[in-house]
Amino acid sequence: MSTLSYLHRFEAGTDLAAPPLLLLHGTGGDENDLIPLGQKISPGSALLSPRGDVSEHGARRFFARLSEGVFDPAEVTRRTHALADFIAAAAKHYRFDLTKLTAVGFSNGANIAATLLLLRPETLAGAVLLRPMVVLEPKQLPDLKGKRAFLSSGTVDPIVPADHPGRLAQLLRRAGADVTLQTPAASHGLVPADFSGARDFLARRPTA
Repeated sequence: MSTLSYLHRFEAGTDLAAPPLLLLHGTGGDENDLIPLGQKISPGSALLSPRGDVSEHGARRFFARLSEGVFDPAEVTRRTHALADFIAAAAKHYRFDLTKLTAVGFSNGANIAATLLLLRPETLAGAVLLRPMVVLEPKQLPDLKGKRAFLSSGTVDPIVPADHPGRLAQLLRRAGADVTLQTPAASHGLVPADFSGARDFLARRPTA
């Protein structure tokens, strides 16, 4: 069986200074959804875009939910480790630098990007989390010093509980990450402020 266990799309990078991006779609999306977003916010980046392998009534996701906003920690943990294993194998196969890999996730994709940071921090250098919520709070926090996260949460999002963006930001900060949280006037859908904020975040190269 191939170690590249997720259906995915890979676009080789054209700018060695641009970080490789891991693109993680929202519920009902696929491996093509966020390619244009990745190209827009970080031109020249290598792009790895897997398709979620969980089906919710035909809609693709990266982990199941028991109901809206309710998750099984064991399921989330198992799916996060499976995705992390895929990422490690893909880095070897496509020869991109795992130490610079930045996740760009929307909704369910943002949530599994956050759990990758919390459970398998060696997988990512940082993350752009668009409309994330708290789906898992590990008993022991990882060491995220040197890692960066950008969170963008709509002020009138009917899906994400109002306290979750701040809680997730604090969780990542307590683990040592450098976290930026912005809250544009938006619902669950993306708005121009999400694109410009993510682009600015990715353009700021971390200082050694």
